Amino acid sequence: MEKFFKLKEHNTTVKTEVVAGVTTFLTMAYILIVNPMILSNAGMDMGGVFTATALASAIATLVMAFAANLPFALAPGMGLNAFFAFTVVLTMGYSWQFALTAVFLEGIIFIILTLFNVREAIINCIPANVKKAISVGIGLFIAFIGLQGAGIIANSDATLVVLGDVTSPQVLLAILGLVIIGVLLAFRIRGALLIGIIATTIIGLPLGITQPPSGNWAPPSLAPIFFKFDFSQVFSLDMLIVLFTFLFVDMFDTVGTLIGVSTKAGILDKNGNIPKVKNALFADALGTTVGAMLGTSTVTTYVESAAGVAEGGRTGLTSFTTAILFVLALFVSPLFLMIPGAATAPALILVGLFMMSPIKEIDFDDYTESIPAFLTIIMMPLAYSIADGIMFGILSYVILKIFSGKMKDVSLVTLIVAIVFLIKFIL
Repeated sequence: MEKFFKLKEHNTTVKTEVVAGVTTFLTMAYILIVNPMILSNAGMDMGGVFTATALASAIATLVMAFAANLPFALAPGMGLNAFFAFTVVLTMGYSWQFALTAVFLEGIIFIILTLFNVREAIINCIPANVKKAISVGIGLFIAFIGLQGAGIIANSDATLVVLGDVTSPQVLLAILGLVIIGVLLAFRIRGALLIGIIATTIIGLPLGITQPPSGNWAPPSLAPIFFKFDFSQVFSLDMLIVLFTFLFVDMFDTVGTLIGVSTKAGILDKNGNIPKVKNALFADALGTTVGAMLGTSTVTTYVESAAGVAEGGRTGLTSFTTAILFVLALFVSPLFLMIPGAATAPALILVGLFMMSPIKEIDFDDYTESIPAFLTIIMMPLAYSIADGIMFGILSYVILKIFSGKMKDVSLVTLIVAIVFLIKFIL
């Protein structure tokens, strides 16, 4: 493990990496429940989607571990699965087989773009201050997701969001989890997030929030959804629109996550680029392609990987551990699925804190740098989209540089990306 993952070179240990991998898994294990629930609305077999979700996540994350040696985990993306079920199938009226075909084509296109270094060029063209802002914005986004999941922040028709019922058992359990993890962090105890998640889950048992494991422990069959493609409308305008939306959202969600978590992990090289980024991008392209074959929506790099990085994960051993747990989840799914949102939410909230540190390095004196950075940060949680945050950041960067006479700061690739964003924004 030392030779393969270069642990000493990355100043880490087997124990640290394994704990980080377990922590990442526990913070994103909700996808094993949520993805089948969402895609079942499109008429897909819920059990089959559970198996497809676990297998696609494991395969893509293993590629990340061995090909890129980076501590990032992958799984079917939230938002993209909702677009799959509620827009393509329920609103546009297409079959889930049509939607799976679009995901499959997206994966193949991503593999081609990765081989020709197009996605790598996009990552490297993002300005340094915007890269730092992406980490901060993702931190606020993760914290917002955690606050929502805990019920601390609730929906409001009048003000969009409002303080939830802080006297409810779920919210009180989440707050207790925050206290437990906070105290452990204050004492510099390794594995604080993981210990906090487990402790909060156990405390939730007598409160009725954590449900004891139950149900069938055998992996559900893939047969109802395996390799179910519909190529009959592959050249239609609707397929083009659906495919472009999948491509756009997945590309910039992945770009944002890779940059943000890499910045926090301190693994960017001296030029501010991610090491072996081409291999990392290949992992999500291959994961999407294989995931579609298995019967699930677009696979993408998960922002919850930041939880493992916060625990000290620095190499592919972290993602390898997460991948193994996805495989094990197939056989002990009731045990993993018993972890309530109130137990994982405190970890996500505090990961948001950890992701904030690059804000100290942003140049706030140059407004052509600070305004794009600010818009990147604020738009991610408010628009509920990493991709939209990057879009506002890049567009404002290019516009401000052009009109302030600093056009030389804008590279050709950055300008092209901004034009693509502008077209997307208009359309």
